[in-house]
Amino acid sequence: MTYHRSIRVEFNHCDPAGIVFYPRYFEMMNSVIENFFRDVAGRTFGQMMTSRTGVPTAAVETVFHAPSRLDDLLDWRLSVTRLGRTSVGIALQAHGDGQHRLTSSLTLVHINESVRPQSWPQDVRDRIAAFMETA
Repeated sequence: MTYHRSIRVEFNHCDPAGIVFYPRYFEMMNSVIENFFRDVAGRTFGQMMTSRTGVPTAAVETVFHAPSRLDDLLDWRLSVTRLGRTSVGIALQAHGDGQHRLTSSLTLVHINESVRPQSWPQDVRDRIAAFMETA
């Protein structure tokens, strides 16, 4: 199953040449992940902060296929590639105007207030599992 979220490229995302400055893609990726947790996993980042838990990124690998420009509408696609006891593998892709713009692979770790890995709550784990890629 794939989670979708559209993000329009805004002026604040762009460098002086009018293309997305690469760190802004990481902000967009974080936005897609934050909305995935709210919409799918049933936990907002605010709720996690209140309960002193979180899902920091432990690893990220990104390939930039084509530039994105001001006003482009990017279709972000998120799928779960792996679900461990305390971590989750995420695949993200961004497409716009029929072009593949970006591919990223991330590992997020569910942590407790001591910043130590913590098992997923069962309800969250079940919701995330529904978005596992199928072969």
